[in-house]
Amino acid sequence: MNLFQLRAFDAVARERSFTRAADRLFISQPAVTGHVKALEEHYQVNLFRRTARGVELTEDGVRLSAISRTLFALEEEAEAMLDASRELVTGRIEVAADGPHLVMPMLARLRARYPGITVNLRLGNAQETLAALMDEHVDIAVLTEVEPRAGLFLRELVESRICALVPASHAWSGHAGELPLGELDQQIMVLREPDSITRRTFDAACSTASVEPRVLLELDSREAVTEAVAAELGIGIVSSLEVSPDPRVKAIPLSGDGLLNRHAIGCLERRRGLRVVSAFLELAEG
Repeated sequence: MNLFQLRAFDAVARERSFTRAADRLFISQPAVTGHVKALEEHYQVNLFRRTARGVELTEDGVRLSAISRTLFALEEEAEAMLDASRELVTGRIEVAADGPHLVMPMLARLRARYPGITVNLRLGNAQETLAALMDEHVDIAVLTEVEPRAGLFLRELVESRICALVPASHAWSGHAGELPLGELDQQIMVLREPDSITRRTFDAACSTASVEPRVLLELDSREAVTEAVAAELGIGIVSSLEVSPDPRVKAIPLSGDGLLNRHAIGCLERRRGLRVVSAFLELAEG
């Protein structure tokens, strides 16, 4: 079926006039007449009766009009939905992050600017977050210590410093300024799992400085490390971005080489032009 012909028929059926139908479609009146005539001839039906009062639908025309009106109403609904998404009145974005501290303020800014956008947030470790982005399970990701690669767009955000986390009762809790990394040699520590970016950065810095902490516990979350430190099971480590107010513990920045982490926001290069992705990137730095 020729949709141009059907659209011309639908316009005439709605307007009850070939002239007004032409104005509705922004084409000439002879073009409308030609499309309707071609439709009638192809299917060997009469769809309109021309009367002194104008144009009336035949019985076949009435039945076809009910179908065409539904068809083009759905098209108009689809166009309205897509226009709304383009203008970010509505829409959805899938986001991944390897920690909540950087991404939550971004989501708050997105919510304030575009309240109709729905967000699905995945939190995981650095490897899981990067894999979700590269496998196209998410549109955008907040990443730590990710190396540039083909097809990946990255924008640097901030740097964070590794901190020692000690109980409030510890002798170092009143320490002012940075604590030398060497002070952790032979100290009993409770640390994240080896795949944690914070742990990997800390281990590499210790290896370079010949510092050998005594690891008592390996834990799978920042919250568990905080609880273990608060229970005075050992000294923990935490990123400066992840320090939360907790009177039971004190975070002390460590001094030494290799104790910084770089944080970035990224998306697949070919999806960077999507309106919702570009809007998120614009809001990422506040």
